[in-house]
Amino acid sequence: MIYPELQACTICPRNCNVNRYQNKGYCGAPAELMINLAQLHFGEEPPISGDRGSGTIFFSHCNLRCVFCQNHLIILKGSGHKVSEEELLKIFFDLQAQGAHNINLVTPTHYSIPLITVLRKAKEQGLKIPILWNSSAYESLETLKKLDGLVDIYLPDFKYYHPLYAKKYSHAQDYPAVAFAALKEMVKQTGFLQEDPSGIATKGVLVRLLLLPNALSGTKDSLRLLADEFGTDLPLSLMAQYYPAGEAVHIAELNRGVKPNEYQAVVETAEEIGFEKLFAQELSCDDHWTPKFLDITKQGV
Repeated sequence: MIYPELQACTICPRNCNVNRYQNKGYCGAPAELMINLAQLHFGEEPPISGDRGSGTIFFSHCNLRCVFCQNHLIILKGSGHKVSEEELLKIFFDLQAQGAHNINLVTPTHYSIPLITVLRKAKEQGLKIPILWNSSAYESLETLKKLDGLVDIYLPDFKYYHPLYAKKYSHAQDYPAVAFAALKEMVKQTGFLQEDPSGIATKGVLVRLLLLPNALSGTKDSLRLLADEFGTDLPLSLMAQYYPAGEAVHIAELNRGVKPNEYQAVVETAEEIGFEKLFAQELSCDDHWTPKFLDITKQGV
């Protein structure tokens, strides 16, 4: 299928206006869907991975250029292979058959238009598990609105509070404003994260905040901003898994992991503000990690 939207692509905030059937825009992605890996993943937050895993599909390329990207081979170098819409649809149902709690689309933004077709077909053909949109939140509102009713769970990042660092480390000075507007649209569509009686996510938004060393992500300020807009019922995941990857190993202020006192200070700030649903994560300092989250609202820090 030829999509007019991809012949002059403005489906994300980059607004490249290129014909992706002939050229590549900022994201580097072709018009065709490209994935690197599809598998059950057990390293997400407990309501996402549960005990049977999240049916995770890693898409190639990205519309950000984070210098510390831990998936830089997939995202920046575009490692992966093309799949047809029919092949991707089969992957959805295969993951469901394996027992996945959800279909977890990782970095899907730049493939939004063909994915809309796939998501519609999946629901029409009886996919029973939720669709999860796992993105940087660097999204076009116009495109996001087309996902309304197709995405059940949003798992967005909120990477930066300060435009200066968004520009310096992700080449997107407008990221804070764009992502904040995207979060509002996501909450409008699905509300806050909801769980079934067994604690598995069924619908709603869970916001991720990745801490950077030296407070470069501005997470404390982000917490206050989110509380002011959404209130303290907004579920949050405070991510400590940062380690220097990609270009970050050559950037002095990014060339180390997050220190325990840095992470603890952010957790304490979130608790002082009054957030009711928080997930904390074990600290990691290298690429041999499996995220291990705790629901600190229920279990304590």
